Amino acid sequence: MKKGFAVLLVLCLNFYGSAVAQAVPEVTAGAAVLMDAESGQVYFAKNAEKRHYPASLTKVMTAVVGLESGNLEETVTVNKTESEGTVIDLQTGDKLTLEELLKAALVCSANDATVAIAEHVGGIYDNFIHMMNVKAKALGAFNSHYTNTNGLHDPGHYCTAYDMALISRYALHNPQFAGLVQTRETTIKWRHPERKLTVLNSNRLLFSAYPGINGVKTGTTAMAGNCLIASATRNGKQLIAVVLSSADRYYDARVLLDYGFEEIRPVIILSAGEPVTTMAIQEGETFTVGVTVKNDLELYLSEKDIACLERKIYLPKVIRAPVQKGETLGYVAYYLGGQELGRSDLVAGRQVRRAAWYRRIWIN
Repeated sequence: MKKGFAVLLVLCLNFYGSAVAQAVPEVTAGAAVLMDAESGQVYFAKNAEKRHYPASLTKVMTAVVGLESGNLEETVTVNKTESEGTVIDLQTGDKLTLEELLKAALVCSANDATVAIAEHVGGIYDNFIHMMNVKAKALGAFNSHYTNTNGLHDPGHYCTAYDMALISRYALHNPQFAGLVQTRETTIKWRHPERKLTVLNSNRLLFSAYPGINGVKTGTTAMAGNCLIASATRNGKQLIAVVLSSADRYYDARVLLDYGFEEIRPVIILSAGEPVTTMAIQEGETFTVGVTVKNDLELYLSEKDIACLERKIYLPKVIRAPVQKGETLGYVAYYLGGQELGRSDLVAGRQVRRAAWYRRIWIN
């Protein structure tokens, strides 16, 4: 009865007649993104697709691959060591569990721990790097490329703010990862030789009074500058702020998170039963049928964004009777800056029976 969809209508919406002026975040970072951890909706972007050096934000992907491809209880024997940057002074022959090494990598940003993780999980260090790059592409992080596990500078090692938010969003759905990145202090234990080391998280926001802060990772090199992925949860809503090459990464992260929690609000864009358009019907007792919204559609937006929403209605090119009341005919979708924010099914507002055969002949 219905084949193929066509975009019947494209509208730029303005619910209040004119856009309400609303302050947008001003950050010092060269690139930044604010993303909803649940939906992936981007609430703020600055140079989001521009390549930057990620520094130790790299360790988010290192941890993802380590957690998904390794066994936390397995004993890792250290072979290759790394002495540059932050380390926990691993020595060749040291034995620790993979879980302890991930603690070191994510909590205190130990570069040598990431090398041990890679050699153990990947078998060969370069194989683990390949696994990181494959995972990045699988997650849609197409503008990121890894050449090492810790973020030490390399011209071919880069990311974007959007990609880092995307990867962090994925990582935070892993309970082990989410637990580690909000840990303020932990003790790393060696199996051989017996040794303990208490470390503090490098993310200062975790030690602040910022409400709901629960992650994620710092990164700093001379070429990358100061970088930070910060996440916070309030009233069941988690936001991810990424700032790269920042003059004040903690300030920038707070500004973005404040904007998300204070300015972004749920807005009912469509209500169930609301009429949207009419459609022509072939071979029906009537020539048209009203099309209505099946369910309420709620989006999270700032007031300034409401006026910039784009609506597209997708309905079939051809519809023939009979049509039942409430039958799904297509859908309506809303976009902001090319990104789909949400959609709702469109249904027939009433029943349309098929016309008698002699009427169909007469009509045709």
